Amino acid sequence: MIDFSLSKKDRLVKKMANDAAVKYWRPIARFYDTHEHEHDDIEEKQQIQTAQAEVGLKTMALAGELGPQPGTDLAGVLTTEEYYWGDAGLSLGASNVGLGNAAVMAVATPEQATRFAGQYMAMAITEPGAGSDSAAIQATAKLDEKTNEWVLNGEKIFVTGADRCQAVVVWASLDKTQGRAAIKSFIVEKGTVGFELTKLEDKLGIRSSDTGSFSLDDCRIPYDNILGSPEIKKKTGGFKGVMKTFDWTRPVIAIQAVGIARAAMEFTKQKLEEEGYTFPYDRPINQLSVVQKAVLDMEANLEIARLLSWRASALMNAGLRNSLEASMAKAKSGRSATLVTQKCVELLGPLGYSQQFLVEKWMRDSKITDLFEGTGQIQMLIIARTILGFGRDQLK
Repeated sequence: MIDFSLSKKDRLVKKMANDAAVKYWRPIARFYDTHEHEHDDIEEKQQIQTAQAEVGLKTMALAGELGPQPGTDLAGVLTTEEYYWGDAGLSLGASNVGLGNAAVMAVATPEQATRFAGQYMAMAITEPGAGSDSAAIQATAKLDEKTNEWVLNGEKIFVTGADRCQAVVVWASLDKTQGRAAIKSFIVEKGTVGFELTKLEDKLGIRSSDTGSFSLDDCRIPYDNILGSPEIKKKTGGFKGVMKTFDWTRPVIAIQAVGIARAAMEFTKQKLEEEGYTFPYDRPINQLSVVQKAVLDMEANLEIARLLSWRASALMNAGLRNSLEASMAKAKSGRSATLVTQKCVELLGPLGYSQQFLVEKWMRDSKITDLFEGTGQIQMLIIARTILGFGRDQLK
């Protein structure tokens, strides 16, 4: 049985992460949002990374000081929610690990994990002709038997952390005639000949996190840079290996969405209370005003999203299969965050739409959580297939 009650350590970690978000994230959130691509190596980014390191060290110290705590260790998801409550773009852009690091944790060999330890890794999946359908990837990887190197060709777009990353986990096919089973992931380090950053995007939200495109033109990498086995197994064996990455990342994206939406909801509730609104929890729904019902509904949806995220993360931490739960958490959280932040802008009227406050920014930032790592629609499709026991050919 999974116990989601917070231990003393968890509560302290949550407070420390929130303190860091208040001190480092919020004061410069608007600056980073306004100055996309114009803030490389500025002092604030170093301060943020220092804050994250301090929280991590204090977390480890607390674990040793307090000893084993009852229940699931929720320190990671609690910290992530608080960081994204502070600012999504900064938390994503200044993080010490990228989405590609999740792929390494999921399928890398011990030797690879050691060799690439400490590197910030982006993940390159999406292509101009392959978005939600990852199986449609056209990038190729061929083995040059003379040099024992992989030769990669193709184009990747919408790569999170493309500018600041040190290496990229690239998804490519060993043999397009073999379909999804031949899709593998490869580690390509920045600076490799034939691997070029071609574009940086100007985005709606998370503007302090860079997003870019790469071209691979006869890009050669060592044989040992393939994640997992190069063997193409039966129907979708290889593809299932790279898809395992999403079991790691989707619960994280889900709790990120909760953090962003919670920031908007708490600010909105505070402003409404200043105008005399109250939010009683002991009244029947027919005795509540439209505004009261809207706020209480937002709180309920975020609590559901949070618990789904915790459940998916707890299963992952226990080494159990969490594909269904990860998709459930991602679907609920991404959709809820989008609706909650939109409702906050609506309830606040001009204050919500103006850049005087961060509410409009939270609305823009939240949208990505319903898109990357698999759109909400794709998550619903995965959930339906899993519950009904249908394959791709039976439910599209």
